[in-house]
Amino acid sequence: MELEFSPFGECGVRIVFGHTISLENSQHIIEYKRLIEHRDVEGITDLIPGYTTLTVFYSPLYFTYSEMKEKLIEIYEMTSTKVQNESLVFHIPTCYEAPFNLDLDDVASYSNLSKQDVITLHSTQSYYVYLLGFLPGFPYLGGMDKRLAMPRLESPRMRVLRGSVGIAGEQTGIYPLESPGGWRIIGRTPVQLYDRGQQNILLSPGHYIRFQPISYAEYLSIEEQVKAGTFRLKITNDKGE
Repeated sequence: MELEFSPFGECGVRIVFGHTISLENSQHIIEYKRLIEHRDVEGITDLIPGYTTLTVFYSPLYFTYSEMKEKLIEIYEMTSTKVQNESLVFHIPTCYEAPFNLDLDDVASYSNLSKQDVITLHSTQSYYVYLLGFLPGFPYLGGMDKRLAMPRLESPRMRVLRGSVGIAGEQTGIYPLESPGGWRIIGRTPVQLYDRGQQNILLSPGHYIRFQPISYAEYLSIEEQVKAGTFRLKITNDKGE
């Protein structure tokens, strides 16, 4: 693939991998990102993947733009070098019951499905994490059944609780922090996607999510385990192991 390089701000390089949003293109970007990380180049300060881009930030104490671009091309041309690329699957326990399913009735009505059908369709897909954005750790996911597609709320809510699972257009996502938002909320997870204190983000582009339906009682139990630091999230690889 022929890449397009351009400056991004004072100390960044924006690399464009074509203009088509696809799983294959995203995985190509993630593989390149991991190859750069594997090289552990001193002076690179951050790597931000997007749908069709990778933005590389660097310290001007180590590189000029031209030098950084040259280094990135050199790494990209190492086609014989492969980095272990295991796709992790995060099984996210999600309660689709009241009081968390604020818009489940509306989604079911709009889709001409029962509420249980909506839950089943939503929780039997594997969702690919294309990128993080909007809020720290907010995953933009691909793979939702198109029958669940739903317009955003005409008037966004001023307060959406942390862990809320929503639908907007043909995407689904999870609010990692309390925030205003216009996504249609169909459930909530007690799992923390973002730890503000530790600045830890659970997911990364290239990961997968599966939503695991739980009852309200199970939600409360897991919530207490999360608070106590004893909850262990189920994580498998893409082979189910």
